[in-house]
Amino acid sequence: MLLSMTGYGRGQHTSSGKTYIVELRSLNSKQTDMRLRCQRSLGEYEMTLRKMVTDFANRGKLELSVDIRSQEGEDGVSLNIPLLKRLHSQLLAHPEFNLGGDAGALLAGLIRLPKVAEAQDQQLTEEEIEALEKATQTCLDNFQNYRVSEGEVMASDLNQSASAISELLDSVAPFEAARIDRVKERLHKQLEDFQNRQNVDQNRFEQELLYYLEKMDINEEKVRLAQNCEHFIEELKNDNSVKGRKLSFISQEIGREINTLGAKAHSSDIQRLVVQMKEQLEQIKEQLANVV
Repeated sequence: MLLSMTGYGRGQHTSSGKTYIVELRSLNSKQTDMRLRCQRSLGEYEMTLRKMVTDFANRGKLELSVDIRSQEGEDGVSLNIPLLKRLHSQLLAHPEFNLGGDAGALLAGLIRLPKVAEAQDQQLTEEEIEALEKATQTCLDNFQNYRVSEGEVMASDLNQSASAISELLDSVAPFEAARIDRVKERLHKQLEDFQNRQNVDQNRFEQELLYYLEKMDINEEKVRLAQNCEHFIEELKNDNSVKGRKLSFISQEIGREINTLGAKAHSSDIQRLVVQMKEQLEQIKEQLANVV
């Protein structure tokens, strides 16, 4: 199973005349970064909510929003009556403000001032905490379903790209014979040049020849590249839900073998295949940036 780091979930639960609405959004990030938006009354439950969400999400840039709404229209707001009276009296004592006797407009303006209308800090009851946890769990379940759905599409694309690299690797073999023939022809010409010279150290020449042939051999790179692609596909199909970092490490190994293969190619045909492999690898890297 593969999980997308991008996701969205919403949960809602109603109990005792209040509706609890929880929303969670996630974007890709190398670490876990969470932002919580909630009412002041939930301050003491903030750490519990954070742990509940971060343990579930594992990775990503998370934004959790919690809203509590009363069906009776009570909004949990209290008026600071002494402050409101004092401000009202001070305004009426100054006729230069020319208020025009519109008491309704005056009170509406005063209520908007800081500290006049404040949210009440009320502790949640056990029943309310249970309702909040149910809404949060529903949100997380929907969030997980979203990530699984996105992850299935990503897993299919990643599997296709890794398989494409394997197929391109199989296409290298037909060009190796011509590559070896060209190398042999070039070495024979160089050998003839050496033989026409005097004081040629044959032992040294054979050592240089073996070293050169070893440097051009690509069998090890082909074997390791095939193994890494196979390992990548196996990791995609296992049951682990958190595998983004491991897949990234394997993709780095795939890139290293592709680069070495290209450096040793000495063949325009093989170089074209290497370029196509790199194109598929870039698609893999782009997808892995969004994998949990």
